[in-house]
Amino acid sequence: MFALPSPVVDIPKNQKKIALSRNQADPERLVSAGRADDDDAFELKLRPTRLAEFIGQEKIKEQLAIALQAAKSRGEALDHVLLFGPPGLGKTTLATIIANELGVGFQQTSGPALQIQGDLTAILTNIRERQVLFLDEIHRLQAVLEEKLYTALEDYKLDIMIGTGPSARTHVMEIRPFTFVAATTRPGLLSSPLRSRFGILLRLEFYTEDELRFVVERSAEVMGVPIDHDGAAEIAMRSRGTPRIANRLLRRVRDFAQVRANGIIDLPTAQAALTMLEVDAHGFDELDRRLLRTIIEKYDGGPVGLNTLAAALAEEQDALEEVYEPFLIQIGFLDRTPRGRVATRLAYDHLGIEMPRKNSLF
Repeated sequence: MFALPSPVVDIPKNQKKIALSRNQADPERLVSAGRADDDDAFELKLRPTRLAEFIGQEKIKEQLAIALQAAKSRGEALDHVLLFGPPGLGKTTLATIIANELGVGFQQTSGPALQIQGDLTAILTNIRERQVLFLDEIHRLQAVLEEKLYTALEDYKLDIMIGTGPSARTHVMEIRPFTFVAATTRPGLLSSPLRSRFGILLRLEFYTEDELRFVVERSAEVMGVPIDHDGAAEIAMRSRGTPRIANRLLRRVRDFAQVRANGIIDLPTAQAALTMLEVDAHGFDELDRRLLRTIIEKYDGGPVGLNTLAAALAEEQDALEEVYEPFLIQIGFLDRTPRGRVATRLAYDHLGIEMPRKNSLF
């Protein structure tokens, strides 16, 4: 159940300050899957700790279950795992579940946190037998550190340079067999040599509304918040296919129910709360609507380049590409073409704007 806590994460002191990625640039945004600091403790309480408790991603769960059982029966470390997909879908949770299912230690760090070779060397040389090492945002790992990973992942060996100048020499250190689990929202940025070191590649997809309703109901049970089926379904429908957003909206609706209603989240209460939060039936907030409206009204529906769109919205390009666009493209409101971004007919209809004939083919 979600009530069980996640395992204690063993992080070296010099790794505790982890840089925020650009897809976390707007932590105040309710429908952003970027993780805000004040949400961390809440998320930990709701995370499942076993594969059987993990909701959704059925194909991934089936593949992982077979691989985990095989690794345990052989008494070996699991093949290295690459988890990729939009933020908020459960990559970190799956990494902790892998460690729990194997009954081994778990250590977590991130690409931006590793600044020098000594950081990575210290982690790898102190790793325990069959331990799970989780590296988030691996696409932001420095190239020199990425190359150092190659032999560690493939041969469980680490090349250490001793000395400098003409007298420098290389020492090969043996590493205990371990499982490397990496997560990224931008798999295209990974080099081919690095991708080839992973034996298990798993893509996480957006959740269905039924799966998200189950997530909301389970989370409400953990929080001790009364909620009915229709109230949970309403929150799920506006959660952009992302469990992290569903849990965040649940917190805000819970507050509304306690202050403006009788403390129970039913359909009218959920609708009133989400309307107040300006989250519409598709899960769009004001920033999503502003993006679509900017393309339609300022650039005649597109195509418009990412640089131009970012300047018009005063947003970072990475934020647009990683946070805003994936869901809009997934549900057919935005089209990404070689010439730029184009608003589709669904976007015009949603905003109540008549679509010009020249764009009618979209």
